[in-house]
Amino acid sequence: MSKQQQAELKKRVAPFAKSDTKVGVAQLINSVIPFFLFWFLAYQSLSVSIWLTLAVTVIAACFVVRIFIIFHDCAHGSFFKSSQANRVVGTFTGIISHFAFAKWKRSHMMHHATSGNLDKRGTGDIWMMTVDEYIHASFWTRLTYRLYRNPIVMFGLGPFFLFLVDNRFNKKGAKRKERMNTYFINTSIAVIYALLIWIIGWQAFLIVQLPILFLSGAIGIWLFYVQHQFEDSYFENEEEWDFVKAAVDGSSYYKLPTVMQWITGNIGFHHVHHLSPRVPNYNLEKTHNNVTPLQQATTITLASSLESFRFRVYDEANKKFVSFKEMKNILRQRKMRRQQNPRTPNYQGR
Repeated sequence: MSKQQQAELKKRVAPFAKSDTKVGVAQLINSVIPFFLFWFLAYQSLSVSIWLTLAVTVIAACFVVRIFIIFHDCAHGSFFKSSQANRVVGTFTGIISHFAFAKWKRSHMMHHATSGNLDKRGTGDIWMMTVDEYIHASFWTRLTYRLYRNPIVMFGLGPFFLFLVDNRFNKKGAKRKERMNTYFINTSIAVIYALLIWIIGWQAFLIVQLPILFLSGAIGIWLFYVQHQFEDSYFENEEEWDFVKAAVDGSSYYKLPTVMQWITGNIGFHHVHHLSPRVPNYNLEKTHNNVTPLQQATTITLASSLESFRFRVYDEANKKFVSFKEMKNILRQRKMRRQQNPRTPNYQGR
């Protein structure tokens, strides 16, 4: 895509990057109120059956995901026209979703500015090693990476680490405003937890709240993971990296069933979002349908997205992901070459 075509694409997307207060308020109502309702129903159902309670928490968790999308849009300043409204609603939804608004806003902006850039990884994204990096890594680094990319760790333990550790502490060098926002959200969560435990007891509270945290976190991590880790994803070094290509080619169109698309706030149109973060979630589908070049983005479905489980290490030379099994073969071949010719230089991704 030429620079002229990129400029034209941005121009065609620009009309959709407009906030609509009425739509935003309606979305806030149809997301937050149902969440509180299903949380209460989950508690009430404890007197009937714990299995019924767990079933209801699944629905409540889905609404947390939808609330997070509102939080996400507020961080981009796209949900409402007013920056103050975005901060207030972002902080409020941050309390519900357990994300520190100002802190996450800064790291997520970095993710958008560096997505697909192999030389600027590490802030707000999934840890990804290249073949060359993996080959030259120590045993402990490889082991840590393999554990990190293990589905049980990433989607099983990941949500609790995210909510209870990563989101609760400020990064080094955070400004006072950012730190105070994190403290306010942490204090609010602690007070709400204390009140609920006092009212309904710690056992009932944990039976309801823990499944909601776990499921919403696992869904969120999955969405973030799968929309940047797919077979034809875009990754380049700094000198060749291009923002528009990274947005359109490095973010997928996750085609979900209608109900799931609604629950996830249209975030499946991730290529549109990365191209223009100021497009609110309620305009993403409209943008995709009206701007033809965007329809050429890589489309993945629920079924095809499961293939991403085997995408472990990125092969720069061949522009594709390889599995740990394939990585083992690469290491074996490299070892054999070195044994046959001790002067053979280390593998450099070729």
